[in-house]
Amino acid sequence: MKYAKNLFLSTGILFLLFSCNSEEVQKERISENGDVDTIFPQGNQGPAENFIGKAYAYNLVPNDTTLTTLVGNVYFEPGSRSNWHTHPAGQILIITSGNGFHQIEGQPKQALKKGDTVTCPPDVRHWHGASPESGMQQIYILPNTEKGIVNWMEAVTDDVYNAQ
Repeated sequence: MKYAKNLFLSTGILFLLFSCNSEEVQKERISENGDVDTIFPQGNQGPAENFIGKAYAYNLVPNDTTLTTLVGNVYFEPGSRSNWHTHPAGQILIITSGNGFHQIEGQPKQALKKGDTVTCPPDVRHWHGASPESGMQQIYILPNTEKGIVNWMEAVTDDVYNAQ
């Protein structure tokens, strides 16, 4: 009886340890082609003149005259990125899945992962996008849209994207 009780207790403890530390539970689910699970619909593909690779935008909160804030989701396929651009009133990014990068012109490239946030000041040139190995999903928040939304510029070169 004591043996059965110890076996039952040991099995229960092992079950709890494995279920709490399961890599499936803790790891971001990434498919073989580097795509990540997304929490919003894919949305519409962004225009090729503003992105290298494929990026998909989905509006979450439409711009209006009451809140003057635009909120949306962008999913970047692995290796894709925005062009250099600015936002007249700044931008906030919340990374919801995957891995990627953000860079303010003249500063080092910043690695991004799920849970990271980025605050980009008004009228500051920057870019963001997915890592070569993983897609990245982000929520963007654009405040004070009465000042404007985005000013698109030239493409981010491979040398800039691949720089350490």
